[in-house]
Amino acid sequence: MELNLIGKTALITGSSKGIGKAIAKELANAGVNVLINGKNYDEVESVVMEIQRKYPDTKPQNAAGDLLNAEQRQNLLGKFSRVDLLINNLGIYEMMKMSDVTNDILLKYIETNALVGHYLAQHYLPSMQKQNFGRIVFVASEEAVMPSGMMPQYSISKTMLLAIVKNFSMETAGLDVTVNTVMPGPTLTEKVIDIIDTMIKEELPFIEKEKIFMQQNLPQSQLQRFIRPEEIARLVSFMCSPDATAFRGSPIRMDGGMVPTIY
Repeated sequence: MELNLIGKTALITGSSKGIGKAIAKELANAGVNVLINGKNYDEVESVVMEIQRKYPDTKPQNAAGDLLNAEQRQNLLGKFSRVDLLINNLGIYEMMKMSDVTNDILLKYIETNALVGHYLAQHYLPSMQKQNFGRIVFVASEEAVMPSGMMPQYSISKTMLLAIVKNFSMETAGLDVTVNTVMPGPTLTEKVIDIIDTMIKEELPFIEKEKIFMQQNLPQSQLQRFIRPEEIARLVSFMCSPDATAFRGSPIRMDGGMVPTIY
């Protein structure tokens, strides 16, 4: 499917690994000039070089920086003052009980998982409105609508994204500018692979370990495997295309059947 995005510029936060990296590669495959972001300059540069080798007709750039640091964030926004596509993918998570979630922990998660994306959307939306084209996609989670109780601080921060997105979307009426949320289910990132290998120590092919993990820990998944980052990347890339202009403030679920409700 032709996405008609050749020559567009995209900032993908948290794109030195995992879902963000997969999104960056998929967009580059569509001819997008991607800005790779992460805190570690060398890791970011490695991804930039990888994409440059694979997609030589594009111009990937290093947008390394800690987006939680106000000075570094402003430096990044000054260097890359305008983009056509903004993918707010940056996020953190860990297992804990609600009774262990302190105010400081909750504020850390809200700032990282929600407010950074809010800051960036506030900056980039006006130029998108002016040129009458832009796409902002927030990467949330099925935890936003179906808290598991295993990561309450994460769930709270991701639920906030849905309201942030809907309110930004209301400012795009009549324009070819969209703001939406993609809500992936359990995804096979590098961190998840490490968790599976730690929990299942038997000498088995990884696909067998994955099946065991799903049966023991995520039996409600209809997919019964982890979603691959590349699958999410293809959805996000479509949401960035001109063909997705009718999606407005929408929470798009790609959860592998984790959420049992219709809405």
